[in-house]
Amino acid sequence: MLSGTSYDAVDAAVGEIAFAGPDLVLRPLGLHTEPYPAGLRAELTACLPPAATTLEAVCRLDTGLGRFFGEVAARADQALAGGHADLVVSHGQTVYHWVADGHALGTLQLGGAAWIAEATGLPVVSDLRTRDIARGGQGAPLAAMLDSLLLLGGNGDGNGGVVRGALNLGGIANITVAGPGGEVLAYDLGPANALIDAAVTEATGGAERMDTDGARAARGRVDRELLAGLLAEPYYRLPPPKSTGKELFHAAYLRDRLAELDRRPSADDLVATLTELTAELVAAACRTHGLSELVVSGGGVRNPALMDRLGALAAPVRLVRPEKFGLPAQAKEAYLFALLGFLTVHGLAGAIPSATGARSGAVLGSLTPGAGPLRLPEPHPGPPPRRLVIER
Repeated sequence: MLSGTSYDAVDAAVGEIAFAGPDLVLRPLGLHTEPYPAGLRAELTACLPPAATTLEAVCRLDTGLGRFFGEVAARADQALAGGHADLVVSHGQTVYHWVADGHALGTLQLGGAAWIAEATGLPVVSDLRTRDIARGGQGAPLAAMLDSLLLLGGNGDGNGGVVRGALNLGGIANITVAGPGGEVLAYDLGPANALIDAAVTEATGGAERMDTDGARAARGRVDRELLAGLLAEPYYRLPPPKSTGKELFHAAYLRDRLAELDRRPSADDLVATLTELTAELVAAACRTHGLSELVVSGGGVRNPALMDRLGALAAPVRLVRPEKFGLPAQAKEAYLFALLGFLTVHGLAGAIPSATGARSGAVLGSLTPGAGPLRLPEPHPGPPPRRLVIER
């Protein structure tokens, strides 16, 4: 289960995963999505940076999120697994990702696992980022594991010369590529929907929370002076591995950038400029890594204006969807966490050190027992899986 940086809904992807010799086989069973109740979403908004909060509010939010995640998990289990699921893997909701001087020092995801275990009777893997940070990593992006097993294995001469990368357009955009020595690199590029959503929310007084169908960006014109100011952000020049979030890219950040201008762009021009910013960041990464194909997933694929600008600025890179490889674009990140939880209960590392910057790969997460005793599979005896096969 996943609630992303845009925190508009909870996605629960259900699938069967099994070892098949040196490979893993995933059979997707479907995606169950539920929007946040308005009151819970308002509580979450009130706790996120740069807002000040209290421990009371955090405690209430952790409980409210845990209860809601538990309800969603129980309904997804019944609807898609017939009530026969073995394990729930919950990413939770990130409320703070602590990065200082380029180093991740801590991370906090809310949504108490005990509530999920109580609602489903199933064991729960949660808190999937902290162990990597404890080993000196960024704790993000964790997508590198699925991307490397499913998408990057055929890069280069063994795949007709295709050099492929994977992009997720959530609140934050992150990319996974193969480095010069074949090692896996993954890092946060910068904002995708985070600043666009902030601009639309502020312009409409909260009546709209996103640029639906890219309509505002399509109407607006890019403000080149503002875009230049946005691109001057020091984060973009930090070398990977690196990670970021709404701790940096939030509404107040945007107001500060606008205050540097001697005028105020229209709401549509602002959204068009922020859309161009994301497209520029992605296109620059494609050039840096010499990509010829980019697999794009996440909520941003539903924004035609953003996808059009990505295609134009990244050309001749081909933009493809993960459906080409057997996974729905909207479900890919939820299946990522299903994969990570499967690796955890089999004693296998879920983070790739070259991607996160950790000293070594770590078995991720914490385990909460379900209704019965906690019984884990025997640790996997062989080497780590070499690829992920999607059974269609």
